Amino acid sequence: MQGIAELPLHDGHVPAWLARYMKRLAKAMLSVMVEIHGPDRVVEWFSDPIWFQAFNNAIGMDWDSSGSTTVTIGIVKQVAMEDPGLGIAVAGGKGEKAREAPREIESIAETFNMPSSAVEELKLVSKLSAKTDSVLLQDGYQLYHHAVIVSSTGKWTIIQQGMNLEARLARRYHWAKPLPPIPTLEPHKAIASIKRENFVIDMTSRASSEARSTILDLVRENPRKLLHQIRQAYTLVKGVVPLSSFQANRPTSSLEALRMYARYYRPQSRPPRHIEKVLNKVHEVSPRNIEELILVEGVGPATLRSLALVAEIIYGVPVSHRDPANTPIDPFRYAYIAGGKDGVPYPFRRDYAEKVIEFLEKVVEEARLDEKSRKRALDRLKRLASMLPR
Repeated sequence: MQGIAELPLHDGHVPAWLARYMKRLAKAMLSVMVEIHGPDRVVEWFSDPIWFQAFNNAIGMDWDSSGSTTVTIGIVKQVAMEDPGLGIAVAGGKGEKAREAPREIESIAETFNMPSSAVEELKLVSKLSAKTDSVLLQDGYQLYHHAVIVSSTGKWTIIQQGMNLEARLARRYHWAKPLPPIPTLEPHKAIASIKRENFVIDMTSRASSEARSTILDLVRENPRKLLHQIRQAYTLVKGVVPLSSFQANRPTSSLEALRMYARYYRPQSRPPRHIEKVLNKVHEVSPRNIEELILVEGVGPATLRSLALVAEIIYGVPVSHRDPANTPIDPFRYAYIAGGKDGVPYPFRRDYAEKVIEFLEKVVEEARLDEKSRKRALDRLKRLASMLPR
């Protein structure tokens, strides 16, 4: 994972006329970027939450709304479908479209003539990222958007978004190739978000490394014994067994964690339904690592919470409860290019958009004529870029 961005939920939709301008702006900008840097570099940039938000602002979407993810990705997907020459494609999307990602990955691979190994990699990371952000990292946000952005050479970025209805916030997750050696252990390059104090289970943190190992050991043992331990842990959470009965061999930090569990898990004071069936299936698989565990069918957030409870309450092994968000996000100046849908910093200006589109389209056209024209066009871009404050 490259980063996370947190955005407020906004009501309303994008008017058809504005969507057309956003699409034209996106196509012009992507064409220039691909012409200069190539599709691999552009796909990599999408994994940066601040760059992504700046791109969103530049095409006229609300500068801070949850729709910046779904609308921008949807527009990029349309542009890429209509112009395969960009060397970029998008699979998945919002809601039910997210489930279409595996099928669309196969179609993209056929278009780009990718080897079967690349297809399998894309399918694996698509599924692994979704399970990680909903199972290993439980931060109060339910995933409802999943998209895979891929280049013609197999470079990929995954962008997901979760929603917290109670807080009326959306959080965006960015993944990119290559993954770290242990693909689910501290995979964040940057987490651009407001740090929240809500209860969190972060099994992607190195602070949870021992708990990850303990959980793997537990699921390989007798499922009946593990089920008994899960029920025992929930009796403590429910308050049937007092905290004092666990105090003998527990460090202070572990006791504090137990109190957190007792506070946040009281509404869920029993093991999840079908837990015994899931434990039996996991025992048969005997996963070698945490990635194999979460990819077992039936292993979801409730199962992982139960296993984390046992690791921390029964065995006193620490689990990280810190929100991994650590970087603020402020790409606001790019919203000045043509304005924004919500009128911030000013209502969207069609005349400004037309000038930007015309200029970028001319740059691409000249750059494709000959080397001399290409140099002249790119020099103009560099001169403009040099005028921006650093």
